[in-house]
Amino acid sequence: MKSRLSLLLLVGVFASSISPASANERRPLPLMQHGGSWESGHVQGIAVDRHGGYIYYSFTNLLAKYDFKGTLVGTLTGWTGHLGDLDFNAADGKVYGSLEYKKDEAFYIAVIDVERIDRVGISAKDADILRTVYLPEVAADYTADVNGDGVFDGDDGKYHNNVTASPDHRYGCSGIDGVSFGPQFGSTDGPPLLTVAYGIYGNTARSDNDHQVLLQYDTTDWNRLARPLVESEPHRSGPDAVHGKYFVRTGNTSYGVQNLAYDAAQQRWFMGVYQGEKTSFPNYLMFAVDAHAAPMRGDLVGVHVQGSGQWEQGSLLPLADAGLKDASTGIRGWNQKADVGLQPVGDGLFYLVENFKKEGKQSATLQLMRWTGDAQQPFVAATAQDQASR
Repeated sequence: MKSRLSLLLLVGVFASSISPASANERRPLPLMQHGGSWESGHVQGIAVDRHGGYIYYSFTNLLAKYDFKGTLVGTLTGWTGHLGDLDFNAADGKVYGSLEYKKDEAFYIAVIDVERIDRVGISAKDADILRTVYLPEVAADYTADVNGDGVFDGDDGKYHNNVTASPDHRYGCSGIDGVSFGPQFGSTDGPPLLTVAYGIYGNTARSDNDHQVLLQYDTTDWNRLARPLVESEPHRSGPDAVHGKYFVRTGNTSYGVQNLAYDAAQQRWFMGVYQGEKTSFPNYLMFAVDAHAAPMRGDLVGVHVQGSGQWEQGSLLPLADAGLKDASTGIRGWNQKADVGLQPVGDGLFYLVENFKKEGKQSATLQLMRWTGDAQQPFVAATAQDQASR
């Protein structure tokens, strides 16, 4: 009798240890969700924890955490920099996001211990929930004195002295925005790397800002590099080098890749952008790169090597052979809004976000969408059947 009781207790303990995870895996994704109304910046990105059942919204100076039922779990505030796109790292249970301080020439990845966000109004200044890792590669390109006149124009990438276009900021770098975990470019497996996309100034008078710039990092030792956020004393603790630096010629956009997302189902990287203004390009709203496409060393068309008359060389990634195709440039993409929230959640399903402002407050509506592959309409609203079958 005693051994039977012990066995029952052991089975009960084992069952309790696995049932929450199993329940979370079976929990259906919400078809729609409202991300609240906030006196903040507009929504800039989302992250989804399918196992835990949470959705995180970046409102530039506020992070909101909701469960799948639409209940607000908590918020994190207390920084003046720009929190951009987000991604959830299943390996450590943390949310990673781009965070920039242009006036300090400081560009970080915010590493947020989201499990500790359990109430509204937590300040990043009072709790060691948000830590940051500095990206020296980004700072070097942002602060580059491209024309060699000895003067750095600062955050003035569109017009210098309101008269002529600024030549500074290498590749038109305005900082960082899109972030996503995924495989090393040229492969579809291996350990996930953090990919960070540059913001790119939408200066139509330049020809060296027509590539998207993507950096990849191995974050396995970043706990050693991460530091608490102290805005009065911006730190410079970060990786000495990037794992890889890549270029995708899309034509100029307005501030580069706003949302970056790796879709394991299609083995494809998606890039949501604000529409560009150069009339020589198709100015699509979303682009993609196939994960298996091998980077090739080649010319960065438009990027001159100073004093040589030659193009700079870089590791080029081709656009995916999908979507609309511009006859004059060969550039491919979609006219699909994906700039303030784009997140694949598996099996051909994605979350897309619409931003809006009402009564002076910023809001967001998240909708579950199904990938169609159609060049004109790549997504349609997911149905309850789609939801239940996943």
